[in-house]
Amino acid sequence: MKKLSVKKGAACMACLECVRACSNAFYKEFHPDKACIQIVDRKGTAKPMTCVQCGKCAAACEAGAITQNAKGVYTINKKLCTQCGKCAEACPFHVLVKVPESPASKCIACGICVKACPMEILEIVEK
Repeated sequence: MKKLSVKKGAACMACLECVRACSNAFYKEFHPDKACIQIVDRKGTAKPMTCVQCGKCAAACEAGAITQNAKGVYTINKKLCTQCGKCAEACPFHVLVKVPESPASKCIACGICVKACPMEILEIVEK
């Protein structure tokens, strides 16, 4: 399974360049709420958080718009998405993005954030 990961022992400086790259890729603007990667505070330490490909969003999607591809990544078919937001409600990590009047979006392990990170702490791995 293809997945975004944080390198062991790496420290995030919370510069938000990964967030910027992600929101620009999906929505053509920098807006932290429109990024599929979020920087969260864990015990005083900044930590990038993104989809772990658990599939809970797919189970919640009544339209069948979220499916798992051959690499194990859950993707959203924007043509099938009814924009109901149930997938975002089901996401245990709150990293599935649902903005008004737009189909949902989620991390697809594309690597845009990896390239944007000046600290080089992100990587795409095969699990």
